Amino acid sequence: MRATRLMVAGLGLALMGPAGALAQTGNDAIVAARDAFGKRDSVKLAQMRSAAVLERHPLAMWADYWQLNSRLYAASIDEVESFYRRWSGTYVEDRLRNDWLLELGRRREWKALAADYPRFRMNDDREVICYALLADHFEGKDVRQAGRAAWFAQREGDDGCNLLASTLYEAKQLKDDEVWRRARLAVDANKPRAVRQAAALIGQKAGDDAGTLLDKPERYLHSASPRSRTERELVTLALMRWAANDPDAAAAALRGKWEALLPPELGAWAWAAVAKQAAIKLLPDASDHYQRAALLAGKAAVEIDWADETLAWKARAALRANGGKPRWQQVVQAINAMGTSEQREQAWVYWKARALQAMAKDSSDPQAMSSQAQEMLDTIAGQLSFYGALASEDLGRPITLPEPPLPLTDAERQAAAREPGLQRALQLIAIGLRNEGVREWNFTLRGMDDRALLAAAQLACDREVWDRCINTSDRTRGEIHLAQRFPTPFRREVQARAREIGLDPAYVYGLIRQESRFVMDARSGVGASGLMQIMPATARWTAKKIGVPFTQDMITDRDTNLKLGTQYLRLVLEDFEGSELLAAAAYNAGPSRPRRWREGPVLEAAIWAENVPFNETRDYVKKVLSNAIFYSALLNTPSGQVASAHAPSLKARLGRMVGPRLAAAPSSNGDLP
Repeated sequence: MRATRLMVAGLGLALMGPAGALAQTGNDAIVAARDAFGKRDSVKLAQMRSAAVLERHPLAMWADYWQLNSRLYAASIDEVESFYRRWSGTYVEDRLRNDWLLELGRRREWKALAADYPRFRMNDDREVICYALLADHFEGKDVRQAGRAAWFAQREGDDGCNLLASTLYEAKQLKDDEVWRRARLAVDANKPRAVRQAAALIGQKAGDDAGTLLDKPERYLHSASPRSRTERELVTLALMRWAANDPDAAAAALRGKWEALLPPELGAWAWAAVAKQAAIKLLPDASDHYQRAALLAGKAAVEIDWADETLAWKARAALRANGGKPRWQQVVQAINAMGTSEQREQAWVYWKARALQAMAKDSSDPQAMSSQAQEMLDTIAGQLSFYGALASEDLGRPITLPEPPLPLTDAERQAAAREPGLQRALQLIAIGLRNEGVREWNFTLRGMDDRALLAAAQLACDREVWDRCINTSDRTRGEIHLAQRFPTPFRREVQARAREIGLDPAYVYGLIRQESRFVMDARSGVGASGLMQIMPATARWTAKKIGVPFTQDMITDRDTNLKLGTQYLRLVLEDFEGSELLAAAAYNAGPSRPRRWREGPVLEAAIWAENVPFNETRDYVKKVLSNAIFYSALLNTPSGQVASAHAPSLKARLGRMVGPRLAAAPSSNGDLP
């Protein structure tokens, strides 16, 4: 960390010229301003803001932003417009506009909001979108379709989208059917506040009952009597909520009583919720539950629009059905029912293609179905991803790596180095304000073409800000710089340490890239730290296991973190019989979980990976394994840049099948944290 600070001190002088030394000393004022903002210390914040502005510090705009943001509830339009003028075109201008639009919405100042909203460049705040649609509605514009879409996209029960929904409902532009569907989707997504808000549109009692059933669904169902539309809908919500806690009990309740008392459409929703939760818990009857939901949906003679996440778990359950013999037709049905954008996700392109291949021999036109499957695989083959690599191998092709782009010109490099937003971002990151720096950086990247992105990525690489290097290079589409996307910092140390204890350096690099993006002081929300994101308890256990001294403050030291992380990874790999797939899952989610997840049918490794119940871990294992094949290609090329080369097999690294531990295998290491 000290080396990084010294390096950036030099960067500050280089970027800011003769005034650089003065500006660098002012970094303390910026950090102090951020700290005062977090502590709501308005006096100190005002002092630090004044000092930064007086000094003309290049980050003074941030101190100005924090100071105005802290009292935005009392600010006037003139004050805000003055801020916009002071920092026109910068990230903080647009960031404050986001905050101000929310404030105007809370104040119900619709004309002012409508006037400012068209200038909002990021336009990525759902609540702001809802407020803006309300402003349009009050001006007499037809916002029914856009308003419905915004409300359904709402993640939490925020004021703006809830007010939009209640306004449209009162204006009879939202119907009861839509309100109840929103409530069901909110239960399915575990958003209790949004459930209560939706039900309350029907009536206060419905909202109160929704709150009751969310807390104690079994108790609610014990006394429920579905005589009216509202009561039937509330029973359905209760069954869906119960399924989230105990899908087997909810399934028994449906079979025993409730399916017969509910209309087929609502019965289908309840069974789909049971099926989804059973699939997440890897229960063998999940696919059967989905089939029962589909039969009721057909009986209802209406198209039931389930959430994409519910349909994704339908596809996953079908992949692991019948003891590991997929129900391919159900896979296709699930994917075809997804939204258009979800169907384009690589995972579903791949699995639909696999399903069509499997079904082709029994179809009326095997050649046409096989050709369709191959065309689908062709669309993703060659992409630098898990499913891109699998698609290439399924087509019988090597995993071809992209040709390196032409070297950056001096002019391209200088343009990136002179970009004020990138300069500010690097300085923010250097003084410990990483969140602000990342937001500034990403805002500045908007609209850049591939060459500008490559130059910005290289600027970050040269400054050893590896997360910005990787994430920026990942944005290019036509020109792919493999060494930027998969950099190898600390190459001598990583390779030496990995080989010393018998690990593949490419696997170690693939894991570090996914864990920390090579940010040495990275810290996760649960306390994992350093390059290899080790939990403190795991670090202490591993240090004791291998007999090295360790104290808590050593966890972000590069060499200590690398030593303990690789040693723990080796122990995990041994515990899972050398399976890199299972070891990656264990490293991310803890060893006990993949031990449970591997029980049940013996599955193709890619099917097992797609059925990992945790979204984060599922994404993690796929990326670690695909990262590793690209790192393997880079590490085995002396120049570090690959031209007209191939990556090694992903399927070989995955292994063929995953299932319960063999009886002849050593027992699990129960001490492994």
